[in-house]
Amino acid sequence: MEIKRILFPTDFSEGAAVAIPYVADMVKRYNAKLYIVHVIYDIMQSVGWYVPHINMDELYKDMHKGAEKELDRCCVEELRGHKDIERVVLRGVPYEEIIQFAEENKIDLIIMSTHSRKGLDRVFFGSTAAKVVRNALCPVMTVRIPPER
Repeated sequence: MEIKRILFPTDFSEGAAVAIPYVADMVKRYNAKLYIVHVIYDIMQSVGWYVPHINMDELYKDMHKGAEKELDRCCVEELRGHKDIERVVLRGVPYEEIIQFAEENKIDLIIMSTHSRKGLDRVFFGSTAAKVVRNALCPVMTVRIPPER
């Protein structure tokens, strides 16, 4: 098995932070290129809502800038010394963007966290990790938040 490209989709949550040591270990073990990706959830694209009183483009531009800053700080300590890292901010439905990115960039392994979403949060957003696992063409490693957290 050859792993040259690893994708780490992150939402900057506690779960994503738990996955970082696994990402760092696999990247160093295989000397792989790492893609750290954050997807800004595009509500209008996913449900077709129109919000006339808010300039959505400005909102998404601000979210994009914030995500870029967060990506610059992501995994810095754990990946110290590893040079082959690309950070990307995408916009759309997260699982669709993750799968598309993986296919376009010939990703060999996706490492992502799972969240035990419940109630309305699960109804609206579902499980991004579950959808990626079901639909990705490459292997997907999922990392859960330990119960004691």
